[in-house]
Amino acid sequence: MNRLWLPFALVHLSLSGIWLGAMAYSLGVVQPRVARFFPEPRRREEFLTVLAHGDRRPVVALLAALVAAGVVVLLSSPGAVVTTGYAVALGLDLAAGAVFWHVSWRHWPARVFALPAELPGYQARLRRLAWSMLLLVGAGFGVALAASLWR
Repeated sequence: MNRLWLPFALVHLSLSGIWLGAMAYSLGVVQPRVARFFPEPRRREEFLTVLAHGDRRPVVALLAALVAAGVVVLLSSPGAVVTTGYAVALGLDLAAGAVFWHVSWRHWPARVFALPAELPGYQARLRRLAWSMLLLVGAGFGVALAASLWR
């Protein structure tokens, strides 16, 4: 059996794990602490804007490398289970990327110009979007891992 796909599967799983870990840390640690430290929505918003500044490019690069590694796994034809698993994982990763695109190029710009009374709604919406990204990335990681370990 052709094992040339394994290094690319390792790259894909590593990048997926990095993205999953970063999302989990943000939602489980950073966001709750920021909310406790900045109870006033406008100050919290200012801090989160500074914290998130410059994050687009690294996430887009991570997503591009993640997809590229997954496509190489698909093209190397490692077997039906791996091919199907990685096709599903890539679909989930691309869906998470679409949510990230929405957050980065739609949600955040609107949020920056929001009135103070609108901020709690934007912050709640961002939490829902972030949880959806976390679930999509986590599911993609799980499917790719299961497909890679399938014997």
